[in-house]
Amino acid sequence: MDALVEDFLFHVRHERGQAENTQRTYAAQLKRFIAWAGTHGVASWNAVTPAVLLDYLQAERERKPAANRPGNATLSSQSVYLQVAALKALFRFAETEEHLPSNPAANLSMPKRAKRLPKDLSAVEIESILQPPAQATPATLCDQAVMELAYASGLRLAELRGLRLEQLHLDEGFVTVIGKGDKERVVPVGRAAVTALKNYLNVGRPALLTKRSTGHVFLTNRGTGFAHVTLWGRIKRCIRRAGITRNATPHMLRHSFATHLLEHGADLLVIQELLGHANIATTEIYTHVSGQRLHDIHRKYHPRAK
Repeated sequence: MDALVEDFLFHVRHERGQAENTQRTYAAQLKRFIAWAGTHGVASWNAVTPAVLLDYLQAERERKPAANRPGNATLSSQSVYLQVAALKALFRFAETEEHLPSNPAANLSMPKRAKRLPKDLSAVEIESILQPPAQATPATLCDQAVMELAYASGLRLAELRGLRLEQLHLDEGFVTVIGKGDKERVVPVGRAAVTALKNYLNVGRPALLTKRSTGHVFLTNRGTGFAHVTLWGRIKRCIRRAGITRNATPHMLRHSFATHLLEHGADLLVIQELLGHANIATTEIYTHVSGQRLHDIHRKYHPRAK
């Protein structure tokens, strides 16, 4: 069963051009299904029927989440949604490539997902995060450039870590970004981010270079490109050093970029283009964020709002 999954993941990454995060999610979900199938006498994909899939999804709905994730007694609808999506995608591929005669997941319905409004950082919090480092070392210059670019241009974490030198056009004030589905877009870079990047490229990055270094813009202390988890940790530490104690994630810089643009009058279609969203519906969630903020301000300050 593992062989078909490997073929599918290769297809996802190299033929459909989907992001590494999508590949990792599919791999984890399908690995879980194979483990469950092995304990229930299902030894091949040909033996998987609609009834088998329904039994598995029912077991998953009743499964308790990991011990380090308290709160819900059972898995969230988001987790079940990802499992159904992975199974449907795999069987669609298997049927199209004639690995299987039919698609047992064809009639599986996608569970509804609760819409979660993206959380953003306030302007005051952003200002504290983007304060220049007290000591200019290669690592702190790198951190400053990462944080400035993340907020100034709304790049995804994968786009930041994958950014290469040839994608920088700092004198012209923009970067070219390879986003989801290997789609390229042009994103402006503000003056503060350009300054931080030039300081890092002129002073910090040369000190980090080793024989193993690649053309990635951002380098670790060992001179290599960042792994996903390593860059995530570096950004989280920068946020904590700014004195922000709530659970702020690196992705919140991207959310803040979009929300603050919208609040200052930017057109939603422009924000969609800057974020690299394929569908305007994905970008429209930021209108709800701003709407909620307006509601909160009205309730706080209007004498008849309470």
